[in-house]
Order: sequence, then C-alpha cells, then structure tokens
Amino acid sequence: MNRIGNKLYQLTIHDAHELLKHRDISSVELTKSVLQHIANVEQKTRACITITKDAALRKAEEADNLIRTGNINPLTGIPVLIKDVICTKGIRTTCASKILQNFVPPYDATVVEKLKAQKAVVLGKTNMDEFAMGSSTENSAFFPTHNPWDLSCVPGGSSGGSTAAIAADEATYALGSDTGGSIRQPAGFCGVTGLKPTYGRVSRYGLIAFASSLDQIGPITKDVTDSAIILNTIAGYDTKDSTSVPYPVPDYTSYLTSKLKGLRLGIPQEYFVEGMNQEVKTVLETAINTLEQLGAEIHWGVSLPHTKHALAAYYILAPAEASANLSRYDGVKYGFSEQNADNVIDMTRKTRQFGFGPEVKRRIMLGTYALSAGYYDAYYLKAQKVRTLIKQEFDEAFQQYDALITPTSPTTAFKLGEKTDDPIQMYLSDVCTLPINIAGVPAISIPAGFVNNLPVGMQIISKHFNEETIFHIAYAYEQATDWHQIKATL
Repeated sequence: MNRIGNKLYQLTIHDAHELLKHRDISSVELTKSVLQHIANVEQKTRACITITKDAALRKAEEADNLIRTGNINPLTGIPVLIKDVICTKGIRTTCASKILQNFVPPYDATVVEKLKAQKAVVLGKTNMDEFAMGSSTENSAFFPTHNPWDLSCVPGGSSGGSTAAIAADEATYALGSDTGGSIRQPAGFCGVTGLKPTYGRVSRYGLIAFASSLDQIGPITKDVTDSAIILNTIAGYDTKDSTSVPYPVPDYTSYLTSKLKGLRLGIPQEYFVEGMNQEVKTVLETAINTLEQLGAEIHWGVSLPHTKHALAAYYILAPAEASANLSRYDGVKYGFSEQNADNVIDMTRKTRQFGFGPEVKRRIMLGTYALSAGYYDAYYLKAQKVRTLIKQEFDEAFQQYDALITPTSPTTAFKLGEKTDDPIQMYLSDVCTLPINIAGVPAISIPAGFVNNLPVGMQIISKHFNEETIFHIAYAYEQATDWHQIKATL
C-alpha cells in the first residue's frame, strides 16, 4: 500500500494526522484500510448497524483534495463511527429500535456538524441498547454486539457498538452518549478510552433524548491524546441546546503532561462495593499505586455516603424523563406505525406495543408510575432531593481533592445472556458510573489492566468543567503503562 504498511486501521488520530499532513498516506488509503478491516471483523463483533462505504470514500477524496492545498485540521480525512442515537443528515438513525428503523434525519447533530467542518470521514452508525437503555448492548432491536476481547462476552452498554468498534480497530475514533455510564462502562469492558464530559460542555442538539438532564455526548478513542483532540472539536456553547453552557473551551491537549506532583487524589470507599470482583480491586489498587509513584498524593477512605442511594435515585429520574421523551413515538408523525388497528388510539397503542422492546417498555412504565398522581412526591421528588445531596457531596470532595479515582465497573465484562433475565443485576453494572451523571461532573475511563484476559477500567472524576485535570491524570498514567497499546485479537 505504502511504506507505512497495510494496518492503517490501527492508527490513532494523532498518528494518522501526522501521516496525512506529511502526505505519507492519503485519506482514501486510510479509509479503505478501515473499511476492509470492518469487512473482515464485523461478522464477529456486530458493532455497526449502518456502514456508508461509498459516501465515506467520497468524503475521503474531498479531504485529500483539501490536504493537497495545505489545509488540514486535526480530524481532516480521519474515519469516525457515530452512535446510532446521534442524528446524521441523510444517514439512517435508528436508536437500535424498530420504532425508528427507517428514520433518516433531515439534519446533523451539532457534534456531527463540528466533525464535518473539519472534513472528518463518517463511516456509519454503531449498534447500541435500544434508546440507550441498557448496560450490555443486548437490548438492540437488531442484534447483540460482541466484546472483541471475548466474543462470548458483552461489550457493555449502551455505547457498546462504539466501544467494540474502537477496540477492534473498526474506526479511528467514535462518538457515544452517556446517561448513566454508557460511554465509560463499555470503554472499561472493551479496554479503550471513554470520556463523559461535564453536563452542558458538549451540545446535545441532535442527540435523540433518553433522559434529558443526564444525557451527554462524548468521545471513544484509542488513547487519551485522541480524547482531548475530539473534545477540543466538539465542546463549546450551542444556542440550539438550552442546556449548553457558555464556558470557555481550553486547548485540552496542552494539559497532557506526565508528572502529577502536587495533585491530591481521593479514593472514595463507597465505590469499592460489596461483591466487587477481588481481582478487579487488585488491578485498581496497583493503578492507584502507579499514580502515587508519578507524584500524586493519594488519600484513601474518602467518603461520599449518599453514593449508595444513587442507583435507586437514577432508576426513578431517568425512567421518569424517558417516559416523557418517548411519548412522541406515537405512530403519527414519523417512525414505525402499526396500521392493523381499529382507530387512532388503537394504532398508537399497537405502535408502542410492537415498536418498543421489553427494556424500553419497562423503563417507560417505571417512569410513568413514578410521575403519576399520588406517587410523584414519594418517588420523583425524593429522588431529586437525593440528586441534590449527591451533587453537594461531590462539590465538597472537590474542595479538598483535584480528582477522585474509582473502578469504572465492579466486574469485568460478563457473558452474553448472563444477566438478561435479571434487570437488577444488569443495573448494578453501572453502580460506579451513575453518580457522575446525577451530579453532572466529568469522568473518564481508561485501561488499567486485565483479569483473565478481559480489560479493567479506571475511572477519573473531577469537578464541573475541569476536564483538563482529568486528561492530565489520565495521560500521565497512560504514559507510565502500556495497557492502552494491547490489542484484542480477532
């Protein structure tokens, strides 16, 4: 192919950018390499719902024409996959649901607009739990996704398609969304880097809503440098999103340094939960020792006592918002419509009956019940009060510590089908990630080791709009270890 070799699909964003900039490779070569690799491994991972091969190659040619004029941005000509909950103009956007299986948006989400402005090459859309409701990507209406490290295991969820794709080198980077851990938990399970930015840091315009006060778009990448590059591009105020915050966006890549001297890192005891896999705990303890060797002050035994109530609060708040957001799918304006009905009311009922999967129905019912007359104060209002307490505890912790270090998940990836009949056990997969969404603070999951050849993620959390500290810590740890360089073999 060229003097670089034929494994261009393994490149990071920053390495691909340097090669493109110096004309050592072309975007067409890079894109063809990735598309061929998708063809080779996709039948094993099932990470993608839609691949837009011809359109991607056209965009790659456009990028090459631009590069020849000397005009190149950090993402110019570099292939990306988009979670199928983010609107893409002219490309089917299904939310992995039968109810939207033929929906083609007439507009791009703001994050997609920003990627296209840099002439990124969109390859297609990734699989997910239906409407982002799930922790394993088994709730897709189409097919489950498989973990590249062990094809009999789940990749996590709900952004499991995006994380499995990056772990399998099916794109140079991907976008996901995170409502209760949907970027970080699968990033941990798949051994890649996944960032949930501060709520309001990245526009949600064009993100099909699950729980509007919790949802946030973020990058899924092969290393920390790439994550910072993507956040540089997608962060910023957007007038089309009423929850977007007009807060300055720094150059996150300028914070990628290797020394942690002077940083105070807290270890919250509540995140090392009862029932946690002991080998996962050992991996985390080793990772924390590495942070200490890099100069950080480690403070064990930090307490965030209301963490234990986060799971219960989340499963009131998120379903309540979902029940309102998903009421728009009535078979009238767009999406699937059941025509075998006696009247409009019967049509709406049957559309929702046959269009939504079991987990989505479960959460709609939970949320509708929590918001119903006589139960609002007992459930929803109480959950909002718990949310306030959780946020206050994080605020207080960040007055003392620069960041908090936790496991991303209490276990490694579990087997496909292992928890599908036990929703409570499935929900517990997100016990370490849910509080971060409730509080709206940023967090990243980075690879920290392996247990029985399955990746373990370490989560780094900081205060609102302090992603730069997260990147600093994550990068220093990454440079001191080689976990992120170990590839799954397919």
